[in-house]
Amino acid sequence: MRQFDLAPLYRSTVGFDRLFSALDQFVSADAVPTYPPYNIERTGENAYRITVAVAGFTESDLTIEVKENALTLKGERSPDTTRKAEVLHQGIAARGFERRFQLADYVQVTGAALENGLLHIDLVREIPEAKKPRQIQIATSGAVKAPVIEGQVQAAA
Repeated sequence: MRQFDLAPLYRSTVGFDRLFSALDQFVSADAVPTYPPYNIERTGENAYRITVAVAGFTESDLTIEVKENALTLKGERSPDTTRKAEVLHQGIAARGFERRFQLADYVQVTGAALENGLLHIDLVREIPEAKKPRQIQIATSGAVKAPVIEGQVQAAA
């Protein structure tokens, strides 16, 4: 696998630390967990859904937490002490897990549902009005006025 040196980018940019850290993590994907399996879908222009296969887990076994643009999903099953049968082969994974997803700016979790062994987490990107693109009206040359800055004395014409 190729090694990328991001040091020049760190030296010439400000405020992109999270982006470069995420790139570092993706490049060094040697110890990427594969359990539980999941899908990431785009369900609309600004809507997404993460579906995680959590067969055997109940709502009380799962926790979902969002903190600083990171979505963390944890699953911890308590052992079933009421069961008396001897397990001859255990092919169904019953181990605990922790899965993290890095969220982009303005992506919010809107809900989660557990059905048929699949945990669905719905997300939406809600861009604030101040960050959305806007049209700037072009004035004619006769109607152009200099901007007025508070506290500044304007020169007499």
